[in-house]
Amino acid sequence: MIPSSFEYSAPSTLDEALKMLNELGDEAKILAGGHSLIPMMKLRFAEPEHLVDINNIPGLSYVKEEGEYLIIGAMTREVELEESDIVAAKFPIFLDAAKLIADPQVRNWGTIGGNLAHGDVANDHPAVMIALDAEVEITGQNESRWVSINEFFMGFYTTAVQEGEILTAIRIPNASGKNGNSYHKNERKVGDYATAGVAVNITLDDSGTCTAVGIGLTNVNPTPLKAERSEQALIGTKLDDAAIANAAQYASEDCKPSDDLRGSVDYKRRIVKTLTKRMIIKAMERAN
Repeated sequence: MIPSSFEYSAPSTLDEALKMLNELGDEAKILAGGHSLIPMMKLRFAEPEHLVDINNIPGLSYVKEEGEYLIIGAMTREVELEESDIVAAKFPIFLDAAKLIADPQVRNWGTIGGNLAHGDVANDHPAVMIALDAEVEITGQNESRWVSINEFFMGFYTTAVQEGEILTAIRIPNASGKNGNSYHKNERKVGDYATAGVAVNITLDDSGTCTAVGIGLTNVNPTPLKAERSEQALIGTKLDDAAIANAAQYASEDCKPSDDLRGSVDYKRRIVKTLTKRMIIKAMERAN
């Protein structure tokens, strides 16, 4: 299908973009990578009267370490994470996810910020960011604020980014101690949305005891899900078989998948249970 008619602007500064968004109000949509928005416009699920293209704004694409954080600019392309030495050394979870996100054409243009701001529970980065305990920077005309990823996803395609605001950066705390992280999803075919996916981030002390853990689930809940009971089942343990089994069972019980073309509720719960166990073991191996 063909999208309905719209106006197009490509501001060259962040201030200009924010001013434009405030003037246009809910008539405007931000265009980043466009891989989610444009298909929705073609299907007439989204009919913005004005597109504000932020691809020409400098300073929004970077991957860097700053103090105790890894900071990623919102306009950073998926491929830039794949090629980052910092990411490869400390956050291989992003490389896990990159291999499963669509295809090279999409990854060469799709942005990290756009993936999160779209608020789609089927996207891969929300669960990854939940596991990594990330924060997102949301910038408006008068101020910027950091919002925990656990408070960012508010409902169906709804996030903490308000009218007139832009998601500008993501920051992830560097772990102290031995750290490992991993992600995998079950998909019907290469590049498909997840039937279910699990992201795990684990920190161990010198004795091998789990001191911190984050677990995020993809596409098995109305919003991206933090598996809190599963996390608590691992804290303070040596990640023995019983602790891992409990965490996997809790994840399968606490998610709320729906029946659809990708499978039944029971099938998806079984996938969550299996993937949670496997990703915990993989993260633990990387930590060691």
